[in-house]
Amino acid sequence: MSLFLSSTYASGLPDLVSLVAVTPFAEPKLLAYSAETAALLQIPAEFFQQADAADYLSGKKLFEGSKPIAQKYAGHQFGQYNPQLGDGRGLLLGDVKGTDGKNYDLHLKGAGRTPYSRFGDGRAVLRSSIREFLASEAMYHLGIPSSRALSLVGSTEPVQRETMEQGAMVIRVCPSHIRFGHFEHCFYTGDKNQLQRLVDFTLQQHFPECLNADNPTLAMLQQIVISTAELISQWQAVGFNHGVMNTDNMSILGLSFDYGPYAFLDDYQPGYICNHSDHSGKYAFDEQPGIGLWNLNALAHALSPLIEVEDLRTALGLYEPTLVSHYMALMGKKLGLTTQQPTDRALIGQWLALLQQQKQDYTLSFRRLADFSDDAQGSSLRDHMLDIAAFDQWASLYRARLAQENTSAAERKTQMNGVNPLYILRNYLAQQAIAAAEQGDTAPLHELMQVLQHPYQYQPGKEAFATPPPDWGKAMTISCSS
Repeated sequence: MSLFLSSTYASGLPDLVSLVAVTPFAEPKLLAYSAETAALLQIPAEFFQQADAADYLSGKKLFEGSKPIAQKYAGHQFGQYNPQLGDGRGLLLGDVKGTDGKNYDLHLKGAGRTPYSRFGDGRAVLRSSIREFLASEAMYHLGIPSSRALSLVGSTEPVQRETMEQGAMVIRVCPSHIRFGHFEHCFYTGDKNQLQRLVDFTLQQHFPECLNADNPTLAMLQQIVISTAELISQWQAVGFNHGVMNTDNMSILGLSFDYGPYAFLDDYQPGYICNHSDHSGKYAFDEQPGIGLWNLNALAHALSPLIEVEDLRTALGLYEPTLVSHYMALMGKKLGLTTQQPTDRALIGQWLALLQQQKQDYTLSFRRLADFSDDAQGSSLRDHMLDIAAFDQWASLYRARLAQENTSAAERKTQMNGVNPLYILRNYLAQQAIAAAEQGDTAPLHELMQVLQHPYQYQPGKEAFATPPPDWGKAMTISCSS
């Protein structure tokens, strides 16, 4: 294999890593890979047909230049600071330049124990690995910033979780694996020199445009605040619940990251909790905007030795207006609005309240709304409502608002279908793919992957992927365990 990996992070910050050998599977088996991600990394398609492809993609054999390391970081988990974190089951294999000129980390999840595993076995299971693989690619194709997934490798190795499961590994790909928790580790250990070196490295590698600012660290923080606000506004608009917004799961690049007990909303429930370990609802869907700001405050606190307090406050002050303006723009587009009016916030709020009261599917309701007509019937969505009168009342306001637009109904439908997905990664669809894969059948996984690569485009014969879930698959809660 001709792929050559560099060790940019380990070379730049050797005191924040541990060299760790991969604990390989005896008989790794390639179950799936992303052809798009492979092309980005300049990995030829022929590689995946090699007999030893699974060996390379599970760390049994190393790509040339690879020196696997585990990163050290800390973080706030459910609001409580935990200094004993780090890559407990994943290893950074190295980085490679992509076709877009950017460097990308290759991170192998499920690679075995590290110095940061605590009491864990360092493994990942097939269930969680499939969920990570699917979510990474699904979010990317929705247009939401995300880590990518290169490959999914299975094994016959048993791994104990709530039950005995099958071990698996995923290679996660993104420009950086630096988290808010990296800066927290340096701050809480009191090593200002180490903190400064981490900041300098991060600026050089990921925020070079900030280097000429009066205070490059402040300029970097401002960009992180803005990208985080924009990311969470996208989560809220598409109906995505991350489930574990600990600061060690927050990317400095504003990427959706560390997919665990996530969920896309089925019926619109703003207080929906997808993580069955989140007993207080701290990371519920409607809590995500506030948690984003809380996490940024934790990051700002960690950077306080390098930035004046008033400057920190000013930077954090960018969060709410950025999130609100970005969210309102996204929601306006989802309603087919090309202009912004003072009444839009109320119209959107009433629409969401209607969906909640009527127990309507969040994704499909927006999709059906694209068929809204100027006659009294409104749209096919009307037929799905439990309270027709309530819908008609809102529809009259919506119709009046559309009259202020200069687009035709056909133009509006095309625009709305371009921002309102028809296909999302519902938890029950992921579970069906997992159940089949656990029995040795990966065909449902591959089919689902193909559907999710074109979420906005109607796909003949794939109607089953664009329907509300069965009763057993609604509002599923997912385990954190991997």
